[in-house]
Amino acid sequence: MITEIERARAMVAPKPKDIAAERLRTNSKLFAYSRWDFIPVAAALLHCAYFFAMFYLFPRVPLWTMLILGFIYSVSISWNINGISHNFIHNPYFRSPLFNRAFSILESVTIGFSQVFYECIHLQHHKGNADRPDESGATTDWISIYKHGHDGEAESALSYTFLSFFREDPKMVYRELKRKSSAEAFWGVTELTLFVFSFLTLGIVDWQYICFLLPFWYFGHCLSYLNGYYRHYGGDPDEPMAWGVSSYDRLYNWIWFFNGYHAEHHFRPKVHWTRMEAFREQIRDQQRIAGVRVIKPPHALGFLDPNPPSRKTSKTIAPPAHSEFV
Repeated sequence: MITEIERARAMVAPKPKDIAAERLRTNSKLFAYSRWDFIPVAAALLHCAYFFAMFYLFPRVPLWTMLILGFIYSVSISWNINGISHNFIHNPYFRSPLFNRAFSILESVTIGFSQVFYECIHLQHHKGNADRPDESGATTDWISIYKHGHDGEAESALSYTFLSFFREDPKMVYRELKRKSSAEAFWGVTELTLFVFSFLTLGIVDWQYICFLLPFWYFGHCLSYLNGYYRHYGGDPDEPMAWGVSSYDRLYNWIWFFNGYHAEHHFRPKVHWTRMEAFREQIRDQQRIAGVRVIKPPHALGFLDPNPPSRKTSKTIAPPAHSEFV
């Protein structure tokens, strides 16, 4: 419950629209915002190496080993999309446009989807912020958890996780890209072509391997949608400070490049991943007043949270009496 002290703080605290987020700068000749970005860049390179190492190992190790490696690859797809790739969208790592383009291509081949297309979908997500359908049933956010729900409720986590992959519309994304920039539309198609070419090449060399890989590739993208579901389930589409749902599990945020600070991210998307903790401290009181939802487990394990929001009250996003606040 909001106390009288918190109400008093809210009266003197800066309004959400007046809260400015720190923008990092560095004198590095390579990195655009922070030298710490060498960590996600190195992680992306290792992820790409892991992707091709699986192909090399397939005929050389037992099937049970490959099943473990395949599951790790599935998890790593979600890890990359929601950590490395996601942060790259909002704060491109390099000063050089050429290096950023090369990194985008690298990510596309590794993840198995165009980084440029992902950026278009994700920026549309930020326009709608998991909004509810309007009178015609449409949402601004193409991947809103409410888009296929009923009566203003989010759809089930199960259907969102396993069906969202098939709901993607590359033609719609391409049209939106082309409307904004013909060059970006070209690069998006190029990345899709290179990703498909890579998979086809692996399949031609060893058809058994591509049959092995594809289910894990699909499952990895499903895990990414599962992560996205609980980053908004129980959030408030009508309150900017509470658009997202946060998880402050320390290990999760260290490994996933502070992906857990999702309420903070939606409120100020340009905050660099290394400054999320500091930004949270800056707006903690305003978040408490806004009723920002916080879950204990990492987002992908959000279904294990001990205090799930009641579906009967999720329209108003009233937090449970024992819910953990920011």
